[in-house]
Amino acid sequence: MAAPSKFTAEYKKEIVRLVTELGRKPAEVAQDIGVTATTVRRWVKQLKENGKNAFPGKGNLTPEDEERRKMLKRVQDLEEENAILKKAMAIFSRDGK
Repeated sequence: MAAPSKFTAEYKKEIVRLVTELGRKPAEVAQDIGVTATTVRRWVKQLKENGKNAFPGKGNLTPEDEERRKMLKRVQDLEEENAILKKAMAIFSRDGK
């Protein structure tokens, strides 16, 4: 089986299937496709841990990571908004004296 230059999620799932369902050794599969056995074991682990969300692709996040990113962005926005409001309150407090 020749390895594509860029491994798609489907390709990785097929490689994992060779190991998990067909009982091939990670080292054998790795040698056949031109990657390390560690890479194949990592793919097996990722698919086992993340199921259908494994291998989201370059630049893409798992749904959990995407939600975490959105929440962190919201916290950052709220902190910035809070700082602006504090500055405004300080300005208005000074002008009122």
